[in-house]
Amino acid sequence: MEKRMILCLLFGLLWLADLSANDRLDYIARYKDIAIREMERAGIPASIKLAQALLESDAGNSYLARKANNHFGIKCGAAWDGKKFYRLDDDYDDKGNRVKSCFRAYKDAEDSFIAHSEFLRDPAKEYRYGFLFRIDPTDYKRWATGLKKAGYATSATYDQKLIRIIEQYELHQYDLMSGDDLLWPEDRKEEEESPEIAMGIVRLNDVKLILAAEGDTPRKIADRTGVSVSKILRYNEQLGSETAELPDGSRVYLQCKRNFFRGNKTWHYVKEGETMYDISQMYGIKLDKLYWRNMMPMGSEPAVGERVRLRKRTRKESERPKLREEVKPVPEEEKEELDLDDITWPPEEDLFEEEDPFEEPPVKQPENPKPPVVKPDTTGTPPPPKPQDPQPEPEPKIEIYHLVQKGDTLYSLSKRYDTTVEAIKTLNGLSDNLISVGQKLRVQ
Repeated sequence: MEKRMILCLLFGLLWLADLSANDRLDYIARYKDIAIREMERAGIPASIKLAQALLESDAGNSYLARKANNHFGIKCGAAWDGKKFYRLDDDYDDKGNRVKSCFRAYKDAEDSFIAHSEFLRDPAKEYRYGFLFRIDPTDYKRWATGLKKAGYATSATYDQKLIRIIEQYELHQYDLMSGDDLLWPEDRKEEEESPEIAMGIVRLNDVKLILAAEGDTPRKIADRTGVSVSKILRYNEQLGSETAELPDGSRVYLQCKRNFFRGNKTWHYVKEGETMYDISQMYGIKLDKLYWRNMMPMGSEPAVGERVRLRKRTRKESERPKLREEVKPVPEEEKEELDLDDITWPPEEDLFEEEDPFEEPPVKQPENPKPPVVKPDTTGTPPPPKPQDPQPEPEPKIEIYHLVQKGDTLYSLSKRYDTTVEAIKTLNGLSDNLISVGQKLRVQ
């Protein structure tokens, strides 16, 4: 009888283990595509995102995942203004009693996956998670170790758990994929025929926009996209009237722009003729927020060569960009000789720039400094230097270019040419991930 009970218990445990494994495989099949898309958009390895989701949500079976669609265990935090879900976790009051913790609640699991990316790359948390985005996105072991060091979870073996899940289910294979690998031929045909792609709608800073064609007006774009003309005029602050003709290729946002730039770039260096509205449209940032972040009066314009902050906020008046009227204009005779191509602009990209919160202590000077001891010169006349062998001139670096084809992304090109997205953007002076068919890009 006792042996029979042990056998029943053993078979029950094996059945549960098999059921758990099937749950995980189903979960991976269901969410791998969104993990790959988020990897391309935000730079977090798909293997890491899937492993975290599997671990934190118990393959979607946890109470938090089922009731609040929260698959990563992310708590509300002071800045969260969305739906909330309360349950007992690891929070205590000042008397040591366990109290309910506030967790973020989402509309669906996909929203949770996207929010996880924004949580890790939030500029307010750059001091904590920013270093992760300097790690090779295919190095899942260093990413796992980095998450543990950053304190994402309290478990001392959090990194080992993630690595074990990644290797057990071979999740690292998804780090080498791109969005092009997600579609079967039938799906690809459906995507090509989708209304948004047919209309030329793309995304910048996670906001939908369309590039105006010759002769376009806000009214024509509204009729073509189904977005009301009043919204288009509100989202694009200086379009003028609904019948104003737009410059060919200008960006027209179909959604409200963001409060800050969500990419890695912190500064924009002003070039000749650029206005704050131009910069606002270039990065998908609300115009009033751009003025606020830089402590500039509304309607003012920055001088050429000044740097405009795209994230965080300037705190000191002395650090704000100089205005055009504050800079002495260049005399006309000098202006004719000025060639902007000859100017060395400050570097466009500063991926993880932070103000140093620490000040170096002043060096203490001795009260009665001793005069330096001067030793007599006993070396005599130095021998003449030996002639050096002539060094061969380094071979010129070969530049490699790629002509953008349909389906290409910066991420897929970085994998194909063994480089990084940021390197390609720097070589080509790109401020975002937007590329178009037929565009010639330098990749090496």
